[in-house]
Amino acid sequence: QVQPVESGGGLVQPGGSLSLSCAASGITFSFTTMGWYRQVPGKERELVAAVTGDGTAHYADAVKSRFTISRDNANNMVYLQMSSLKPEDTAVYYCATADHFLWLDGRLIAGSAPNRSWGQGTQVTVSG
Repeated sequence: QVQPVESGGGLVQPGGSLSLSCAASGITFSFTTMGWYRQVPGKERELVAAVTGDGTAHYADAVKSRFTISRDNANNMVYLQMSSLKPEDTAVYYCATADHFLWLDGRLIAGSAPNRSWGQGTQVTVSG
């Protein structure tokens, strides 16, 4: 089972950039699709980017062309490079598995995984 630890959040002005990192322990990492999720108070957690074991990336329309997800299987790391940030990107960002996701009407839908592990998340605030 993958245990994630996120880092790299912070405060940035609109139009700025920020990079997030996720250290994910677990011997099945390289065969597992990983994703970055985000959540704002009062709303469901949403999957915004996913990367399969071979490095193929997928994005929700809300972040496409602005965010880049990548992974380093040798070091069990997942990254999210965010640019052209908007106030609506403000959220707590989480790294977690994203196997069996779907792309539907511009959104990524994570597959059901009752035992999916969540880290503490990292706060991203876009304001200025």
